Formats: sequence, C-alpha cells, structure tokens
Amino acid sequence: MIDPIQQQLVDARKNQILEAAAAVFAQKGFHPTTTKDIAKQAGISEGTIYNYFESKTALLLGIFERMKDTVIQENMPIMPEDGDFRTLLRGFLYQPLMALKQNNFALFRIVVSEMMVNEELRVAYNQQILEPTLALAEMTIGSEMVKQGISPLQASLTIRAVSSMILGLMIEYIMGDTLLVEHWDELPDVLTDLILNALKLNPS
Repeated sequence: MIDPIQQQLVDARKNQILEAAAAVFAQKGFHPTTTKDIAKQAGISEGTIYNYFESKTALLLGIFERMKDTVIQENMPIMPEDGDFRTLLRGFLYQPLMALKQNNFALFRIVVSEMMVNEELRVAYNQQILEPTLALAEMTIGSEMVKQGISPLQASLTIRAVSSMILGLMIEYIMGDTLLVEHWDELPDVLTDLILNALKLNPS
C-alpha cells in the first residue's frame, strides 16, 4: 500500500503536469505542442513527464480524468424544493455553457479536432464525460419529464438532442459566430424555453 504522503506528492506532480499541458495545448494546439514545451511550462525536466505519462495522448486522457468529477458535480441538477422544473432544466443547461465560456473553449477546440482522428480519445470522452453526464440527466431531467407524461424513450432522446445542440453551439462559438458570442449568456434561458414549449411541459 502506497504511503498517503507519497501519494499526495504523486498527485500534486501529476496535477502540475496536467495544468501545464492544458495551458500549452490551448495556446499552441495538440500536434505542435511537444513534451519539451509542457516541461518548460511546468518548470520540470522533460524526463519527469514520462515518469507519469507515456505520451501526449495520455496527457489529454489525464486532463479528461481531472475534468470528469468536476463536470459531473457541476452538472448534477437538484430539484428545487418548490418543484420548479424550469429552474432545474435551466441549471443543467447553464453549467456546461458557462463553464466552457469561462475557461475551456481553447482546450475544447483541441479536444474536438483530435477526437475526430484519435479513437482512444474519442472512447475516453464518451466513457468519462458524455455517458456519465447523460446518465445524470436521465435520472433528474428525464425522470421529471416522465412524471409529466413524456415517454421514457422520448425523454432519453430529448436529452441527447439537447446535448447535441449544446455541442453544436460550442462549435459555432469556436468558429466565431458573432451573434452567438455576443448573446452567449442568454442561451440557457433561450434553450430552456425552447425545450419547455416544444414538449409542452409545465415549467412549475
């Protein structure tokens, strides 16, 4: 069994490397970035990186692993005590849209482009990010839809359609859609009303 203090040191070093990798990937792109660039950003030797991560892909997977718990935690909707479904739905939409705007659009752009050609990364994204998020949405948003008369299948498909819509909006933002960039903060309300009206759901 590893010593707890030693484990803390290992975890701290991994986090240091992953933070540096995320910063350099976002600035330079995935393929142009070298482990030497990451080592310089982290203030360590290049060889130290390979003590913890075998490749750049492993670094991206490590970044995913770090993001996983944060994404799940931030997207866990809690039904308000007054049963306000609109607030629940808006909260679920708000978190990923605002989190990516504030911190991660540059990194997200790299990840999306790399997933198109990197099967390992694509599988990791599905397993670590997409599937847990959809599962949480089905337990909360989906169950409330079913209570209002929506079939379980329609609820599940709606959640996936909304997830795809969010992904598409993020890509449009990255592409520089001026109107979208200027009104990004309004999207949670716009999408919430769109979903409620389309499914004729009771917001309260």
